[in-house]
Amino acid sequence: MSHWIILPVMLPALVAPFIILAARYHIGIQRVFSIAGVLALIAVAAGLAWQASDGTITLYQLGDWAAPFGIVLVGDRLSTIMVLLTAVLALMVLLYAIGSGWDDRGRHFHALFQFQLMGIMGAFLTGDLFNLFVFFEVLLIASYGLMIHSGGNARLRAGVQYVLFNLIGSTLFLFALGAIYAETGTLNMADLAQRVQAIDASETVGIRVAAVLLLLVFAIKAALVPLHFWLPSSYAEAPAPVAALFAIMTKVGAYAIIRVYTMVFPPEFEATAGLHGDWLLAFALLSLALGAAGVLAAQKLDRMVTFAVISSMGMVMVTISLFTPESIAAALYYIIHSTLAAATLFLIVDLVKSSRPHLELTPTPAIGGAVLVSALFFAGAIAMAGLPPLSGFIGKLLILQASFSTDAMTWVFATVLIASLVNVVGLSRAGSIVFWKAKSVAPAADAPEPQKPPALSCVAVGGLLALLTAHTVFAGPIHGYMTTTAAQLFAPAPYIATVLDTPGKLSKPKEGN
Repeated sequence: MSHWIILPVMLPALVAPFIILAARYHIGIQRVFSIAGVLALIAVAAGLAWQASDGTITLYQLGDWAAPFGIVLVGDRLSTIMVLLTAVLALMVLLYAIGSGWDDRGRHFHALFQFQLMGIMGAFLTGDLFNLFVFFEVLLIASYGLMIHSGGNARLRAGVQYVLFNLIGSTLFLFALGAIYAETGTLNMADLAQRVQAIDASETVGIRVAAVLLLLVFAIKAALVPLHFWLPSSYAEAPAPVAALFAIMTKVGAYAIIRVYTMVFPPEFEATAGLHGDWLLAFALLSLALGAAGVLAAQKLDRMVTFAVISSMGMVMVTISLFTPESIAAALYYIIHSTLAAATLFLIVDLVKSSRPHLELTPTPAIGGAVLVSALFFAGAIAMAGLPPLSGFIGKLLILQASFSTDAMTWVFATVLIASLVNVVGLSRAGSIVFWKAKSVAPAADAPEPQKPPALSCVAVGGLLALLTAHTVFAGPIHGYMTTTAAQLFAPAPYIATVLDTPGKLSKPKEGN
């Protein structure tokens, strides 16, 4: 049994307590170990993704206990690509935090950052629903600490709101797990996929309730309208590097929906038929529309970006709700784009904030390094709005293509195109007020010279834009990879066989033994 697959969870779990115990008062040492840990994560994640690229499914049984009795981690194409995306995003965010000095405004930034990575990695790799719940809680605790990093009343209020809303989600998650365990006697996803299919058609009420509760929980994590209320203030008030890292957190909800509703409750499962195709699609279209309206109506730059995230998640969920191999492939391509674009905009907003008195969309004197920051904002806005030539445009074409043969084609086309236009108008309005109209406002006579943004922070933002460019240039191979990934998701038999047939302690004796 290879131990590599547990390293994305164990590495941050070891680095975080080391930083707390041995380097609490030494920010330089914290930075070195944090960066080294994330670089090691990228190497491991790249290796796991390479291993899974030929369809190999890697199983790790903790304590050698066989599933469904023991805890298992499973690495397939989907989980390993999400782990790699998280690790690369974490490196850029860390570079920005160090360059801007955000990490030095509180003592435990790097330790909490590592715990956050541990929770995200675990959520992507776990093979059972109870440990998905556990890693969600690790996420919640670490993200709350990161949200209130460096203090402030507004940040504390937003943090409390964030925690309360997510605790409601955790409670619903526990109810769903209880209902599923009562109906099937297992929480291992592979085992569950088999037992759910064996339930008599007349006794599926309990499992249907559990499926709805699970979908609610994952929709809360994905900030799907009308369960999105926690996101705008939470992300707007969070420190910029934290908000940029949070760009992957909403994708955890999308990942969980894809995983559970392709393997455990597949589209052809009669008891939950129509759940995602009807209800999820309607709310996804609503998220897309309301997010775009929020972008246009926002009065502050940071709020505008949070609504752009909601709109972007609506785009992802529209594609997921179609639940065909083609649409899931398009959704996976767009998830990578959306994560990188959202993180880029959050960091650029912080560059603006560093030499502007406020983030309200009213003209003020030019900020420091206005030419460079405006160029970065221009590229980031193009990416988020889905304009050519960056990957958002390709992603939207894939989404429209995936909906072409479905009954919902008219609604999807209309909402996606109108929302895209509104997003373009909203982002253009913000850019012209912040950068263009700044030329018409003279600075005060005694105003100090605005400082240019730190070089390392600009490198981090440039790195994210370079990744978006690579996502565009290699769109063909990446979409091909995602198409194969979707095919693997819709044919879960090898996944189930790997999890349940691998021998371990308490495994069923085979015939003849």
